[in-house]
Amino acid sequence: MTHLVLASASPARLSVLRGAGVEPTVRVSGVDEDAIIDRLGPSAAPELVVTTLAEAKARDVIPALIAEGLSDAVVIGCDSMLLIDGELQGKPHSVDIARSRWRSMAGRSATLLTGHSVLRLSDGAIVADTSDHSGTVVHFASPSDADLEAYLATGEPLKVAGAFTLDSLGGWFVERIEGDPSSVIGIGLPLVRRLLSDVGVGVAELWSANAVVR
Repeated sequence: MTHLVLASASPARLSVLRGAGVEPTVRVSGVDEDAIIDRLGPSAAPELVVTTLAEAKARDVIPALIAEGLSDAVVIGCDSMLLIDGELQGKPHSVDIARSRWRSMAGRSATLLTGHSVLRLSDGAIVADTSDHSGTVVHFASPSDADLEAYLATGEPLKVAGAFTLDSLGGWFVERIEGDPSSVIGIGLPLVRRLLSDVGVGVAELWSANAVVR
């Protein structure tokens, strides 16, 4: 049996996996993202940054899994950031920062990068690991001042990479995308399927062992 673990607190990622027919065990990592970014340095490629963060999150939860007796599992870690004007943007955390970001990206396009890491545990040891990233171009609308202030007041853009969502309130302000919709939400199913195959796990196996109760 292949027990699936999602190393993320993101409800959007959990929703994507549930919609795809699997119910993962959720374990949230405690990695210091800023410290990792600082260690990589300002010259690090954006794709390397998101992938390294995803790997760190996946590895961080493994000791706790082993302590709980989940010594045979597949762990998925993810990290998303918006690349615009050559700079990576994560969660804004404040209304002022979110407002500033929206004013700079309204009517423009940017790339949502999501790093993915998949680790396979067997008898408490990592026996296979792989990682990669996906990039999807997002074309933003230009919300009116009233609409933007109403969106900011919901608190949603403060808690998500790039200060927007595709699958929730922020979807009103996305004109179109070029790429995988699920990766914009936070976990790209096509890429995860390929990474799972790299560690010897198929989708049918996940469905069998982690089925969503409907």
